[in-house]
Amino acid sequence: MRRVAAIDCGTNSIRLLVTDLGPDGTAHDVVRDMRVVRLGEGVDRTGRLDPAAIERTVTATREYALTIGEMGVDVVRFCATSAARDAENAGEFRAAIHAVLGQDPEILTGDAEARASFLGATSELGPDDAVVVDIGGGSTELVRGVHGEIGSAVSLDIGSVRLTERFLASDPPSITEITDLVDHLDALLAPAVAGWEPVERFIGVAGTVTTVAAHALQLSSYDSERIHGARLPVDQVREACLSLVQMPVVDRRHLPFMHPGRADVIGAGALILDRLLELAPLATDEVLVSERDILDGIARSAAETQPSS
Repeated sequence: MRRVAAIDCGTNSIRLLVTDLGPDGTAHDVVRDMRVVRLGEGVDRTGRLDPAAIERTVTATREYALTIGEMGVDVVRFCATSAARDAENAGEFRAAIHAVLGQDPEILTGDAEARASFLGATSELGPDDAVVVDIGGGSTELVRGVHGEIGSAVSLDIGSVRLTERFLASDPPSITEITDLVDHLDALLAPAVAGWEPVERFIGVAGTVTTVAAHALQLSSYDSERIHGARLPVDQVREACLSLVQMPVVDRRHLPFMHPGRADVIGAGALILDRLLELAPLATDEVLVSERDILDGIARSAAETQPSS
């Protein structure tokens, strides 16, 4: 049994997982935490990480470092994704995190991000013949698995924060804004899925998908047990997506399952999911929702690649 700490630093949120991993692949989670720090705020426009966003992320990392120090962790792995990948001043971010953790954050390539998402999502659900979709704040990963192996992986620069900043200026978004965003998504997603064989299992992961699932289920609060492993009809998921896109932010904030740091950007993320369900060749009429995602993949790969002391 190894105790592993994984930190996933995305465009919108930073998350910590401390988990005990057995040699047989079993996992016992000790801590799961998420903070919305919006590291990627403005990066799509400026190409740089804002100093205030870096400081918000460093503050959360300090708190995570204290938790890790109390937990007797064997391995720590900190990974950053789209925002850090895109920013020309990522070196400032790297130095700030090193000062807190004593190690550099890994800035994952799009391909590595996709593969970590697939590993995390399929760790419990099984890897065979599945497409894993991870919609983040800055990018979306599409990973096709065949017979337990990754057949293809693509990372697209479309995410909830990036596209909200670029397309959805009004609250609620205007018909013109939504139409422009749909056209943009279709131009990117259609070529990405054009060569796919019919999808037998469509697995959605990460906060956009789990929030859409909570909306589709009309939950009275965010309930991980009901969301993880939920099998939802495609039509029901798409209806929930379009409902969120058209809803004013104040109404989204009043939804009992909505994280306050996600309310202003969930519409763009939901529209990514809707268009993907429209364009992908589906041989299934349901979406399988997983709360295991890139964070779990980071933890498992850290345990596999770093030998026991």
